[in-house]
Amino acid sequence: MQILTQNFNIMNANRLSAYLGRDGYKSLGRLFSLRPEDVIEEVKKSGLRGRGGAGFPTGTKWGFVPKNSDGPVYLCVNADEGEPGTFKDRMLLERDPHKLIEGTIIASYAIGAKTAYVYIRGEYAKPCKILSAAIAEAYENNFLGKNILGKDFGLDIVVQRGAGAYICGEETSLISSLEGLRGYPKIKPPFPAIKGLFGRPTVVNNVETLSSLPFIVLNGWEPYSKIGTKKSPGTKLISVAGHVNKPGVYEIDMGLSLISFIEKYAGGVWKNRRLKAIIPGGSSFPVLSAEECANVNLDYESMISAGTMLGSGGMIVMDETTDMVACLKVLTDFYHHESCGQCSPCREGSGWAKKIMDRIVAGLGTKKDLDLLLDIADNMAGKTVCVFADALAMPIKSFITKFRAEFESRCL
Repeated sequence: MQILTQNFNIMNANRLSAYLGRDGYKSLGRLFSLRPEDVIEEVKKSGLRGRGGAGFPTGTKWGFVPKNSDGPVYLCVNADEGEPGTFKDRMLLERDPHKLIEGTIIASYAIGAKTAYVYIRGEYAKPCKILSAAIAEAYENNFLGKNILGKDFGLDIVVQRGAGAYICGEETSLISSLEGLRGYPKIKPPFPAIKGLFGRPTVVNNVETLSSLPFIVLNGWEPYSKIGTKKSPGTKLISVAGHVNKPGVYEIDMGLSLISFIEKYAGGVWKNRRLKAIIPGGSSFPVLSAEECANVNLDYESMISAGTMLGSGGMIVMDETTDMVACLKVLTDFYHHESCGQCSPCREGSGWAKKIMDRIVAGLGTKKDLDLLLDIADNMAGKTVCVFADALAMPIKSFITKFRAEFESRCL
């Protein structure tokens, strides 16, 4: 079912006139007839889970914000899409920005926020320009600003471009950056819903998550909950890249077979080659071998059962010619470069892993280096303020464990 992509192929879909012609902003009529707590309950019943990677229930997250707060509450829109392999939020920002704005209004009304900040990836110059133009149109037509549509609710949206730091995709790093500080993750608790931006209650939601809200509010929670699986309802955007005939962004009902997705949507593995491996949710998650892919579905529970995660839906497909050693080298270089350096296991571990991978690729590594890499990964995972260290540890462990013979063949 098309919920998020229904306007992607419409001419000038990023303009307000086109959006209004396709039920744009119609959910606000029903929204303002509901109490904020009723909206939260609707989203809880819909089963919508965060689409940024963690898959945490959206309505439950909103419910953590203290009621009747004696100061401002903020919504932060996480548009800092830096996960390698993921580019679905970019498509939403470029092709249907008003859907995000409408979803931002819904979420802000539900949690009592009067100001929302869109933190967008610094490299996203074009999406930022398109979104800013859409926000200006929304202000001009009273969908933003004071007394939206004559109701006793107003909202301002502020767009802030990041500076190209992958770590700022983590919600507390994002908040630190918005405050003008270095993008360091913060220890939790306190969680942002209690003490977030400027020390105030804050909810951080992903672009895709918020863009799902207009459908839920307009149609009620039940239709959305019937799509997908019981524990992973709704639709999901999958951005597929790598060795497929039709790379791109596709909207699927949750629960679709992984192999069916590759064949039906992505056009199959290119050049009539055999499948070797797939990273299903973005480069920070464990890789699946071709044999493992056979019985996996695209939902949170199935992916966890297979030993990986659906994450942000950034799928990277690798054919039989892929050099897995070179692939892990690229990932190690990336995560070493992007470590914020706050925690020594991540700062030193990523640097150590990079040096070892450099040695292996140069033909100077030994089989003992492989065990050393696994030991380093074990000493990184779960031992830092945020999960960045895990983002490198998981690829290291899965690549070496599942393709060890290929790594050993490159060692002395």
